[in-house]
Amino acid sequence: MPTVFGSLRRLLLTPSFRSISFAGRAFPAVPGDGTRRLEAIPQAVVVGFEWGMDVRELWEIERRLELVEPELRGFAYEGATMAFTVRDSMAGGRGRRTRDLLRGPGVPHTFLTYIGIGFAMARLPRPLWRKVLPDLTGTPYYPTMSWLAVDGYGFDRAYFDTEKVVAKQHRPAAYPWLGHPEYFSRAVDQGVGRALWFIHGGRPVDVAASVGAFAAPRRADLWSGVGLAATFAGGCAGEDLRAMRQRAGEHRPHLAQGAVFAAKARHFSGYVPEHTEMAVEVFAGTGVSAAAALADDVAAGGFAPGDEPDYEIWRARVRDHFPANSPIWTP
Repeated sequence: MPTVFGSLRRLLLTPSFRSISFAGRAFPAVPGDGTRRLEAIPQAVVVGFEWGMDVRELWEIERRLELVEPELRGFAYEGATMAFTVRDSMAGGRGRRTRDLLRGPGVPHTFLTYIGIGFAMARLPRPLWRKVLPDLTGTPYYPTMSWLAVDGYGFDRAYFDTEKVVAKQHRPAAYPWLGHPEYFSRAVDQGVGRALWFIHGGRPVDVAASVGAFAAPRRADLWSGVGLAATFAGGCAGEDLRAMRQRAGEHRPHLAQGAVFAAKARHFSGYVPEHTEMAVEVFAGTGVSAAAALADDVAAGGFAPGDEPDYEIWRARVRDHFPANSPIWTP
């Protein structure tokens, strides 16, 4: 049952459905079935956030989130994680809601819950960031995949401050996430690439043109984000996916890597929609199960200490299976 304080928090912090709609954001996306499906995703995030701001106990948020249809449930967990991260920060970093959610019912949605932490980061002062990532020792992919929090931060900034982040290509100041401040901007760009998929409604010509407008060194990470969004979120027909792969050009390995990570995330959640199967086949020339196995296999030996974070080493190992000049990619 909602508390008085929970209701006040929700009223003050929750964006309206209109404000997150493509029309409300003044995105150039053309209305249609694909954009309506894509718009349902931020709506699911907002619903999860509203519930997360209200609930008193973990079992209640779990029960509510289980009512969301499987295809959108991970996004609702994303919103609930965002809410819990904000509430824990409001408690001076002493709250344990995020930790309990990510150690418990949120485990199948690990990849998206990290993104939810990033959404909270976009609304919190940077001094509070050092406590937003809870200790998740013993859970899968911790802490390597926590770079998706930075990805989530980049997505949020591009989605809600599109003029500055996309049109003017502003890059936020570095932050020493996991001790690698030099990689922070790259992980942000991966999130910006995901946002471009939504901003342009999954239209290959417009998405590719938007990526191409960025400085050349940034495009690889942007294409990785595009591949992840197109594969996980959908919103595009098979013919358009093939056009997207063609337009990626020399960055096809990055597009494929994003698709593999999306396939892994869907596979790990236990629910794989048809559009994910189709996109990973087009972008990476393989099925979801094989893509998920590839993601695990290349990380099986661990990561030696180096100048780059483990996350980037992992991504590079996946890309190595998809040379840019190969007409058909087979992991």
